[in-house]
Amino acid sequence: MKQLKLFKKIILGISLLGSISTAQAKWPDHELRLLVPFGPGSNPDVVARLVAKEVSKELDQTIIVENRPGAGGNIATGAVAKSRPDGYTFGLSINGPLVYNQFITKNLSYNPQKDLAPLTLAATQPNIIVASKSTGATTLKELVDLLKANPGKFNFATVGIGSGSHLTSELLLKATQTQAVAIPYKGSPDAVAALLAGDVQFASLTPGAVINLGKEGKLHVLAQASEKRSKALPDVPTVAETGVADITSQAWNGFVISSAVPSEIRAKLQKALYDALKKPEIQRKFQNLYMEAIPSTPQEFSAFMQKEREQWQPLIESLDIQQK
Repeated sequence: MKQLKLFKKIILGISLLGSISTAQAKWPDHELRLLVPFGPGSNPDVVARLVAKEVSKELDQTIIVENRPGAGGNIATGAVAKSRPDGYTFGLSINGPLVYNQFITKNLSYNPQKDLAPLTLAATQPNIIVASKSTGATTLKELVDLLKANPGKFNFATVGIGSGSHLTSELLLKATQTQAVAIPYKGSPDAVAALLAGDVQFASLTPGAVINLGKEGKLHVLAQASEKRSKALPDVPTVAETGVADITSQAWNGFVISSAVPSEIRAKLQKALYDALKKPEIQRKFQNLYMEAIPSTPQEFSAFMQKEREQWQPLIESLDIQQK
């Protein structure tokens, strides 16, 4: 009797393995869902939809982009981590949910390193340091000189405590041994409005929010926090080039999937994403949005995030900004 039960278990196991192998071989045989942690029209949403259109051609399947904003991106990214591991749900995520938030959010519902598998970076763009016209500062050195002369008297706008906008400005303050007060806003439009009104004196924001206002003379664009000048912003000096400090800070996004998804399926999806990001048309569209397409291997993306963790964890912990 025991031998019969054991035999049945072996047969069942072989059958299940066969079913899994067949499913992997046929993948994808129906539509996929791409979860985005911010609303329609946001930078991650635009990137997701541009790439999804090309990937759907590569896979010959529809990809439904689903916006799930909230909790600094944790809701959508956590849903990807906990999704059924069949390869039909994946996500586009950003700095916060993949790096910063594990050091900020208590009891995060997922572990970015264990529960998510990196597929490829999608795009990067430098954070741009800008000053209100009310400061009179037209260079980063002039802004830093003002900060040194007025310790703690200047305000800077952020798009939320613990955001890339907030952390970039804090990194600059630490590097220049200056002080200023962080003022959080709901998003870039509100932060920019505060800059234009002179309610805050400076900010670190993504290019799309400030470059055109700089060209119109409504804000002073001081520097880009990147290792080298972005191809889309050749006239904006890097922070290092100003001689004030040597800091880097990028806004980036990339594609991830549940780490429980079989490696064969992950490899198929990664190749389709990689090939889409390599297309000149996609790269051109990204550059028009002040972004650079960065197709990468999972190993490269993983190494990139590890470097990000090493850079930002000490700063975040020094700021003591943990949230529930």
